[in-house]
Amino acid sequence: MTTALSSAQTLKSAVGPVAYFLLRPVRFAKEYQRADFRPDLVAGLTVGVILLPQAVAFSLIAELPPEMGLYAAIVGAIFGALWGSSNQNHTGPANAISLLVLSSLQTAYVPGSPEFIVAAGLLAVMAGVFQLVLGVARLGILVNFVSHSVIVGFTSGAGLLIVLKQLGPLLGITVGGDNILGDMQQLALNLPQAHLPTALVGIGVIILLVVARRVNPKFPAALAAMILASGVVFLFHLEQDGVAVIGSLPRNLPPLADLPLFDLRFIRNLSAGALAVGAIGLVETLAIGRSIATQTNQRLDNNQEFVGQGMANIFTGLFSGYPVAGSFSRSAVNFSAGARTPMASLFSALVVVVAMFFLAPMATYLPVTALAGVLVVTGFRVIDRIEIVRIWQGTRGDAIIMLVTFLGTLFLHIETAVLMGILLSLVLYLLRTSTPRVHAVLPDRSYRHFHYQPDKPACPQLTIIDILGDLYFGAVSHVEEAILAQQREHPEQRFLLMRMHNVNHCDFSGIHMLESLVRGYRDRGGDVFMVRVSYQVMQVMQATTFDTFLGEKNFLDEDGAISYVFQHVLDPAVCIYECPVRVFKECQNLPKRLISTALPLEQDGVADMASQVTPRALWELLHANGAAAQPLIVDVREPREFHRGHIPGSELLPLPELLTSQFEWPPGREIIFVCRSGRRSQRAAHWLQAQGHQDVKVLQGGILAWESAHLLEAVD
Repeated sequence: MTTALSSAQTLKSAVGPVAYFLLRPVRFAKEYQRADFRPDLVAGLTVGVILLPQAVAFSLIAELPPEMGLYAAIVGAIFGALWGSSNQNHTGPANAISLLVLSSLQTAYVPGSPEFIVAAGLLAVMAGVFQLVLGVARLGILVNFVSHSVIVGFTSGAGLLIVLKQLGPLLGITVGGDNILGDMQQLALNLPQAHLPTALVGIGVIILLVVARRVNPKFPAALAAMILASGVVFLFHLEQDGVAVIGSLPRNLPPLADLPLFDLRFIRNLSAGALAVGAIGLVETLAIGRSIATQTNQRLDNNQEFVGQGMANIFTGLFSGYPVAGSFSRSAVNFSAGARTPMASLFSALVVVVAMFFLAPMATYLPVTALAGVLVVTGFRVIDRIEIVRIWQGTRGDAIIMLVTFLGTLFLHIETAVLMGILLSLVLYLLRTSTPRVHAVLPDRSYRHFHYQPDKPACPQLTIIDILGDLYFGAVSHVEEAILAQQREHPEQRFLLMRMHNVNHCDFSGIHMLESLVRGYRDRGGDVFMVRVSYQVMQVMQATTFDTFLGEKNFLDEDGAISYVFQHVLDPAVCIYECPVRVFKECQNLPKRLISTALPLEQDGVADMASQVTPRALWELLHANGAAAQPLIVDVREPREFHRGHIPGSELLPLPELLTSQFEWPPGREIIFVCRSGRRSQRAAHWLQAQGHQDVKVLQGGILAWESAHLLEAVD
């Protein structure tokens, strides 16, 4: 598999993408193996038996002559196989596409008229050009933006519409309403005038198809039913009693059509329909191919499939056919019959050619009601009730898309319904990507994973945010507002840790939003940190100098992020004296001495910070001056911290005692506060300054800095 893929990539780079796609038949011929011939032949014969009656029946859905269905079956199968990507996908007339063709044409042309027939061929060419351009431009990814709900809604609506539209021919009733409601009203009014022989033949065909499917699903029941119905008409001369028949079929290969390829009037009338036919045809075909590929492990090329469908439609239109697409039923039969390569589709086209020459006279007695019976059964089968229930019970957006497309297919122009469904899919995609989930997360009980736990008490100093989406221009406003809302809800949380592993894309709007957040937190005396920034996002941050703006030390390793923030950023005075919860693993062994008169956090402003003295300067001060001139060193840590190591000559006065007791401070003597990292010292200094003592300093960096300078003396 790897060698084949690398060879294909080498060939594509050598001849160019356009030539590579168009040379697909050459590659297929070179790769074909003799061992695949017999399985492909058997599968082709099996599918061909089904394709023949379907081609005639589906052309009647589009209200086109039966020969156009046969021509489309031959040409579509050949070109779809040679230029497509899937080994088992079968291209040709399809029920939903046929209904879409009728809806697209009847708004401008009278069904059955010469212009209507010409327009059907031109519609195939236009849809094919649209598909081919998408393929050679390598835009196969666009099909991913069409929701599966659109396809389910459309096929279900089309299936029901086919059933309703075939009730008139099935019962021998003329129906000509302006819409489906009008058709049903006329059908109900004219039901007493139903033609009994016609109804009996059509209903008999339906019964035969249902029974045969239950007895032996692989039996070609449609072909057998049509042959049997033709025999009944011939034996009892029912055509003379008013049973409508197809008439003679052509006994020639598909002829080249005379199409108005550059007639702007036709092109203008058919443009919307061509887009709808092209889009739905591609989505249906790729959906079929993917479902089969999951069982065969074949790697599909969306762009090559676009080219294959484009070529099939272009040449089908040029050779007197009408638009084609992948068929669910025939592709499934092709796969189950053992098809290994696209050669099976070529054999199925050959079966139709042979049948046209040898079975054409039988069509003189083929009753229209028999075809209507086949289509009624087919219409019911394409309504995927299980999938409808699953979508309805799933997300609300998918259910709405399916319902809108379904109702639009029934009551609007079908191309309008399809385009509405596609537009709703794009809107849903934009809504989902522009409103990514932004959660404040907390560690679980094992302290190994972070989850959204709104009922769990949060840390009063640190917010941890998980962003589940990209930071692009459409989403930054939502993300920023979500973070600011969290900030308003917890104004005491001055520090923000952003988990960025789900952010795969960030544009300049995202960078601008991040800069604004960082400024806001720093203005409040806090800061912002990030973990697991992806390579792509980091590239953008470096290109826009955001990495310098945030600071290298603020990009943390995920495993040590909480420990770093806890040890070097958070205020231990808050943890010990003001916070009653133990959120992080690092909190578990922390002493808790809650006091009600502690200095409020919001008063701990940067502007009021006390003067600082470096560890080296303090050491020199302690060793150079006399005892009377030496400052008073006050250690505001907890006793167990003090006994692990402290500055010689310092006095222990834990912060709670400092804040809650009255002391006589020596007049005229400088006071230097010491703690672990300097944050408790600042709070003590701020408190003492508020009491009127101005000659107060703190040890810069605390005992950690003193230890780093190799000045710490352990106590025995």
